[in-house]
Amino acid sequence: MIKLNKNFPFLLVLFGILICGLNYGTANANPIDTPPSFEEKFTEVGYKSVEESVNEFANHLKVDVKLPTIMPPITFTHKFGRFYRDKKYSMNDSLEIIYVNKDIRNNIYKIDIRPLKNKINFKGKEYALKDGSKGIYFEHLYLNFLVFEKNNLQYILGIHKNVSNIEIPETLVRIANSIE
Repeated sequence: MIKLNKNFPFLLVLFGILICGLNYGTANANPIDTPPSFEEKFTEVGYKSVEESVNEFANHLKVDVKLPTIMPPITFTHKFGRFYRDKKYSMNDSLEIIYVNKDIRNNIYKIDIRPLKNKINFKGKEYALKDGSKGIYFEHLYLNFLVFEKNNLQYILGIHKNVSNIEIPETLVRIANSIE
């Protein structure tokens, strides 16, 4: 059995203070410690330029991807794209495009595109599109969506539900109608 001196707890605390004190107040100029920029946060999770992502998706699926020619009437500071290739099942290949505003948190607009053969079915309010097809509008946690089919692809357009001063369903229908 080890017999401890009654000063042992004091020495243990003193040792801890010395160890911690040696690092207190020192600054490390290592760039790894700097937080990632707004853009780097998106890059870290696989986002790239919209153009690069659209090309990857189109080349992989051998499709011509048409994007909307109009945007929601809200301001954005950044746009990113991400192509997801489902290597395991080949059923969930998709393209995600997101428009965000670094300074206005609710200014979010996104476009998800997937092959029609792997479409997802949604329920909601139907809206007629100008080409005679229909769009399904529904609300989710943070975004409101319009889902429709065009050019052998399923499009899912979404706008943050707390964007002010716009009628979201009508805006999404106008955007959907801009795709040729």
